[in-house]
Amino acid sequence: MNTEVKLTQYSHGAGCGCKIAPNVLEEIISTSIVMPDNDRLLVGNHSKDDAAVYDLGNGQAMISTTDFFMPIVDDPFEFGRIASANAISDVYAMGGKPVLAIAILGWPINVLPTEIARKVVEGAQSICLEAGIPLGGGHSIDAPEPIFGLAVSGLVDVVNLKTNNAAQDGDLLYLTKPLGVGILTTAEKKGILKEEHKGIAARQMMQLNNIGQKLGAVTGVHAMTDVTGFGLLGHLTEMAEGSGLLAEINFDIIPHIIPELEFYLSLSSLPGGTARNLKAYGHKIDFHKNLDGERARSILADPQTSGGLLIAVQPSCQNEVEELLANHGLGRFVHPIGRMVGEAGDGIFIKVN
Repeated sequence: MNTEVKLTQYSHGAGCGCKIAPNVLEEIISTSIVMPDNDRLLVGNHSKDDAAVYDLGNGQAMISTTDFFMPIVDDPFEFGRIASANAISDVYAMGGKPVLAIAILGWPINVLPTEIARKVVEGAQSICLEAGIPLGGGHSIDAPEPIFGLAVSGLVDVVNLKTNNAAQDGDLLYLTKPLGVGILTTAEKKGILKEEHKGIAARQMMQLNNIGQKLGAVTGVHAMTDVTGFGLLGHLTEMAEGSGLLAEINFDIIPHIIPELEFYLSLSSLPGGTARNLKAYGHKIDFHKNLDGERARSILADPQTSGGLLIAVQPSCQNEVEELLANHGLGRFVHPIGRMVGEAGDGIFIKVN
């Protein structure tokens, strides 16, 4: 195989930065066709959640999701792992257990060798093995750019189902992965990433969010979602707006993937998705006047790929959740980054201090 091939040079976007902006997506799915009510469809297009959920009638529900994108790293095996971890995350984000995946592959057959595509699939298989699920097949097409992802099915006890719009006043907010993946991967694509920072973003993106299944069993976890292409601010806006609440976060305590993010920001290492995100929901965010708003916007709206879980937790369950995180190797994230502080007003859903 030609090891000089750089997958990111064959795509116009990268990872979850390929996502259509939330305001544009809302226009697309707001069709005039009225679908009939289905009592067993617990989660569908009526909310901005991570997956569809269908009640099986036996106390369990089926979670169904799909996610795919263009390369965010050059290594094909790692691309397959990242895309798969990202797709499986939607099941974990709803408190569920993944049970089956099928692959989605678009490949420029006349441009990139098939053995590179095979490496992508092998990366997917390795992540599915980690998640304990089969990769049971899939569908492929000849496409102008490389695309890969999964459609994933999962199961969850209905009582443990978590959605992104059920946060309650006073809930504490937790984040299980640091921010900055989009900034680092953009720096790598531009050729300005320092040698000591190579691989940091990829290693994080390949980490499964399987703590979500255990968090689903905690009654005091009121709402949960994963942070991906809309950035932390976008997914927290969906949580706050869907719950009818105002969220307040402390920028200084939100974990960054590396301390040197400002160095790359000074070199304009900003994904295109950051500006699209802020255009879509920036008017719903209030930044404290003493805050470096430009820096905060660049990091908090940074498109994440296979990002962490954003969790809204009842204060009485704080110790239980923090113990779960610590026992899962997530001790760095046992400190709340903010809380829900009451009803939203004047079109503002997040205050950043």
